[in-house]
Amino acid sequence: MDSEIQLRVDGRRKRLRVDTRMTLLDALRDGIGATAPKTGCDHGQCGSCTVLLDGRRVITCLTFAVAHDGADITTAEGLADGEWLHPMQRAFIERDAFQCGFCTPGQVCSALGMLAEVEAGHPSVATDDLTGPVELTDEEIRERMSGNLCRCGAYVNIVDAVRDGAR
Repeated sequence: MDSEIQLRVDGRRKRLRVDTRMTLLDALRDGIGATAPKTGCDHGQCGSCTVLLDGRRVITCLTFAVAHDGADITTAEGLADGEWLHPMQRAFIERDAFQCGFCTPGQVCSALGMLAEVEAGHPSVATDDLTGPVELTDEEIRERMSGNLCRCGAYVNIVDAVRDGAR
């Protein structure tokens, strides 16, 4: 059964007809033509399909598109302001935090979603003091970014990029 939905993707309103079983990832890639979210594992294990959905990071291969009618979605492509890259994107380049680049769009979106969680005071397993503000240590970054895998092993540089981008 098909359903018509509307999404705002990277600032542009898009109306599309989707099968009610279609994932948000497939709707973004096949229905809209967004190339930043990548199809990696299709099981929610790698994070390459991560986007910001209404400001929160979401793994799009595990959610149905029809569940997000009217949502505001930001992909890594939508972070730049024209030719000016977002500070997190610049940090990934300056810190050489990627090799093949396949996971990078998901890593960048996840990093921004993670920073919003930190700012909101949401603790993680690595958070020592649950009553005070969250300190963004390397351990905290590693824990919070653990849902995003890099097959090339650029993790050290990714942690450095996230720390720099947070500034």
